[in-house]
Amino acid sequence: MLKIFKYLQKKEWLLIICSLVFIVTQVWLDLKLPDYMYEITMLVQTEGSKMSDVLVQGIYMLICAIGSMAAAMFTVYFAAKVAAGFSLRLRGMVFEKTMSFSMEEINSFSTASLITRSTNDITQVQLLIVMGFQAIVKAPILATWAIFKIMGKSWQWTAATGTAVLIIIVMLCIIIFIALPKFRRIQSLTDNLNRVTRENLSGIRVVHAFNAEGYQEDKFEKANSELTKTNLFTQRTMAVMMPTMGLIMSGMSLAIYWIGAFLIQDAAMPDKLSLFSDMVVFSNYAMQVIMAFMMLSIVFIMVPRASVSVKRINEVLNTKAKIVDGDQSEGKAGVTGEIEFRNVSFKYPDATDYILHNISFTARKGETVAFIGSTGSGKSTLLNLIPRFYDATEGEVLIDGIDVKKYSQEALRDKLGYVSQKAILFSGTVNSNVAYGREAMHSADEALKKAVEIAQGTEFVEKMEEQYEAKIAQGGTNLSGGQKQRLSIARAIYKNPEVYLFDDSFSALDYKTDRVLRSMLKKEIKDATTLIVAQRIGTIKDADRIVVLDDGKIVGMGTHQELMGNCSVYQEIAYSQLSKEELEIG
Repeated sequence: MLKIFKYLQKKEWLLIICSLVFIVTQVWLDLKLPDYMYEITMLVQTEGSKMSDVLVQGIYMLICAIGSMAAAMFTVYFAAKVAAGFSLRLRGMVFEKTMSFSMEEINSFSTASLITRSTNDITQVQLLIVMGFQAIVKAPILATWAIFKIMGKSWQWTAATGTAVLIIIVMLCIIIFIALPKFRRIQSLTDNLNRVTRENLSGIRVVHAFNAEGYQEDKFEKANSELTKTNLFTQRTMAVMMPTMGLIMSGMSLAIYWIGAFLIQDAAMPDKLSLFSDMVVFSNYAMQVIMAFMMLSIVFIMVPRASVSVKRINEVLNTKAKIVDGDQSEGKAGVTGEIEFRNVSFKYPDATDYILHNISFTARKGETVAFIGSTGSGKSTLLNLIPRFYDATEGEVLIDGIDVKKYSQEALRDKLGYVSQKAILFSGTVNSNVAYGREAMHSADEALKKAVEIAQGTEFVEKMEEQYEAKIAQGGTNLSGGQKQRLSIARAIYKNPEVYLFDDSFSALDYKTDRVLRSMLKKEIKDATTLIVAQRIGTIKDADRIVVLDDGKIVGMGTHQELMGNCSVYQEIAYSQLSKEELEIG
C-alpha cells in the first residue's frame, strides 16, 4: 500500500507536512474547548462570578472553534491539491508504461483491465488521499491526546471509555476481515464488466446482424449482477459500522453520566461542584475519542478497496517490458531499406509449439516481397517481428544490416510504414488520421493530398462535406471498410518510410481499386522496400519475390511464374482463386 507513495514529489511532501501542522493545530484547538467549558461550568456554579468572566471564556471557545474550522479547511485544501496532482501524474505514468508494453504484456493484463487500472483504481487512491488523509493522521493524534487528558480524572470513567474503544476495535477488525476479500473481487468484476461492455460496443454490428441483443444483454446482466451483489455485500457490511458507532457513542454518554451521578452523590459537598465540571469535560473528551474512531471507521471503509487498487496500479508500474530499447539509431553505412531474416523461429509466450520455423530470406531496397499461405501459416506473425511487436524466439531479424533488437524502438519504427490487418482510425479528422504522429496536419498539405490520392481515397474524401477536415468517428465507424483501409494506407505513404509493411491491407478493396492502388504504389514509392501479406493471388502476383508459407515453414520462394511451375501449395491457392487465363498460363 505505502509503496505507491514513493511517486510523490518533494513539493507534495511539503504540502503534506503543512497539512500535518494544521491537523495538529486543529486537534489542539478541539481539545482546548473542554478546558474553557470546564471554566464556564465552574464559574456558573461559583457564587459571585461575573457574567463578563463567562463571556470571556465563551469568546475563547468561539476563537478555538473558528480556528479549528480554518485549520480543517487548509488541511482539506492541501490534501485535495496533493491528491489531484498525484493522481494526474499517476495516470500519466500508467499510460506511459502501458505505451511501452509489447503485445505480450498487454495481453497478460487485458485491455479492459488496463483501462480500469488507469481510471477507477487511480480514483480510489485519489479519494483515499482527499478523504482519508485527514482521518488517518488526525484520528490517532486526537484519540491519544484525548486519552491523556482524561487519564487520572476517574478510573471508572476511564474504564468505561476503554471498554467502548475495545468494542469499536473488535467490530472494525471483524468487518474488515469480512469485507477485504470482497473488495479484491470488486476490482476484477469491474474489469469483467468493462470487458463485456467494450466487447458489445465494438461488435455492435455483428450483434445486430445476428439478432443477438438478448444474448449480449444476458452476458451484461450476469456481469452487472455479480458486481452489484458484491458491492451490496460490502456496502451493507460497512453500513453496520455507523449505526453501531452511534449506539456506542450514546451508550458512552449514558455510562459517563450514570457513573458521574453515583460519584457526585457519594462525594462531599466541596467536591460535588468539581466532579460535576469534571463529568461535563470528561464527557466531551470521551466523545472526542469516539469521534476519532468514527473517523478511522471511514478510513477502514476506504483503505481495503484502495489497497487493492494500489496493488493493481503497482503491478502495471513494476512490470518490466520484455522488449527493451537498443542504442542504435542508424543501420550500416550504405545499406538502406534492406530486411533480412536469418534462421528465424518464433513461438508465442507460454506456448509450446512454434508458429514460425527457420525462416530465412532477404528483401532489398526497392523490392516488393509478398507472403502468402493458408490461414494460420504465420504470415502476419512474421510481419509483426519486424516492428518488434514481438521478438523472435530464435534467429535474427535485421534492417539495414543491424539486428532490430539493437535499434531504439523509435528509430526502428521511424524506418517503417505499417498498415495493420484491421484498419485502425482515431477520432479526429481525415487530416489528423493521415498525418498521424507527424507535424504537418493542415488541409493545404500537398504531400498529404498526394498520399490520399495514391491510396485511391481522393474521390470519397473530397465528396465529404468538409473534405480533409471531415470528422472521423472513433474507430472510423462512419466510414466503410474499404475507405478505412485506404486512409490507413495513405497514413503509411504520408510517412514516407524506407520500408512498407502491408498486413493483408488490400482485402477490403475491390479488384479494380486494388490493381490501380498497387500500380500507383509501384510508381510512387519505387525506392522503398515493400513487404505484403495477402490472401489474394491477384494482389501479389507482380511482386519481385513471393514467399509461400505452410504451417510456419517456407515451402516455396520465387516469382509468380516460378512458383506456378515448382510449388504445389502455391498452385493450389492460385487455382482456387483464378482461372488459367487470369493466371497467364499458356
